Amino acid sequence: MRSFHFAFGGDDAIVIVELPDNVAAAALGLAVVSTGLASVKTTVLLTPAEIDDAAKRQVAYTPPGK
Repeated sequence: MRSFHFAFGGDDAIVIVELPDNVAAAALGLAVVSTGLASVKTTVLLTPAEIDDAAKRQVAYTPPGK
């Protein structure tokens, strides 16, 4: 766990964790939800370097209706 924050609004708390991969994040989320005491919303954060790598990748995409 990197940090834990209380919040106003739709979310009562925000927890920032660093995990090895998305499967580990899913496993943690499933474990928390299985208690029935909390719900989980996962947001994957990307580093600037990861965004730079993504910007360099070629993808085949056709917008709807084109």
